[in-house]
Amino acid sequence: MGRTDVVGIAGRFGARYGSTLRKKWRDVMQKRYAKYRCPYCGALTRFKRISIGIWKCPKCGTVWAGAAYTPWTERRG
Repeated sequence: MGRTDVVGIAGRFGARYGSTLRKKWRDVMQKRYAKYRCPYCGALTRFKRISIGIWKCPKCGTVWAGAAYTPWTERRG
């Protein structure tokens, strides 16, 4: 078991900032860099974040507004 198995991408912080914050940050970043299906062209890809809440599909070039770290907001309920 490696030293970044639990925290994954947040392993770059080492022992700093506390385990709970590192795990929360890891969950947000995994959602941000995950592959999603484009609602316009259907391509399964990683979207480019132009700025906070502005996303672009690299395949079809469509730009839309979404959440800060994910291409669209999550519905609750």
